[in-house]
Amino acid sequence: MRTINYICGLPRAGSTLLANILAQNPDIHTTPTSGCHDVLFGIKNNWDKLIEHRASKDLSDKKNLKRVLSASLNSYHNTERPIIIDKGRGWTSMLEMLEFITDEKAKVLVPVRSIPQILSSLEKLHRKQVATGRQDGEYVASQTVQGRTDQQLQNSSVLGLAYDRLKDAYHRGYGDRLHLVEFESLTHDPEKTMQDVYDFLGIKHFTHDFKSVAQYTHEDDSVHGGMDLHTIRQEVKPVRDDSIEILGKELVDKFSGSEFWRTK
Repeated sequence: MRTINYICGLPRAGSTLLANILAQNPDIHTTPTSGCHDVLFGIKNNWDKLIEHRASKDLSDKKNLKRVLSASLNSYHNTERPIIIDKGRGWTSMLEMLEFITDEKAKVLVPVRSIPQILSSLEKLHRKQVATGRQDGEYVASQTVQGRTDQQLQNSSVLGLAYDRLKDAYHRGYGDRLHLVEFESLTHDPEKTMQDVYDFLGIKHFTHDFKSVAQYTHEDDSVHGGMDLHTIRQEVKPVRDDSIEILGKELVDKFSGSEFWRTK
């Protein structure tokens, strides 16, 4: 059985960068955005709906469900590397299921970042592709920066849903399963940040090359409306905070202080 840990953070907060740094370690396989949690959820959620399972206690037994889920989790990724870190958007909402499968506390790396900086990053991506790319969201609201930022924090949007899932994981008492990786810490002091990551995962430290991070994970961003969401910079270095320039001071002030995890 492999060692499997998880990445589940906020969008535009360094999840892909973190995954590709970790992949420099030859013992670690990191994934692009994975559907593993949805596969497991689909099995679990349909288990009692099958007429065959309703007709046979042996088939429907929870021990049988656990065996099938465990086999699916451990065979989902095709790699010889002994440590897998699955990057999935929904793990924070499925920790109970995950721990039912594994009989151990989950270890989830959670990249986070200032909410105005995330919104600024998303807005810049929008502006790059707005001339020819697909525009999602409510038509009228999506015509302005304010409308777009408001939509991003609705729970039907990627950022809003990830934010709500993270907040709810703390509410459910799973804070000790989560290791927050602040984007600014990762980009300003990657060596110390990665040492803390390895300590949390209980893995022997590895010397990373932060000046030359290869793109180990690959995703087809055409499914996201053509926005370039998952290409990383080769060198890990600080990123200028341009949120006031992009969003305006009024919107930055509106969303500043939304980082609830910093008050815990």
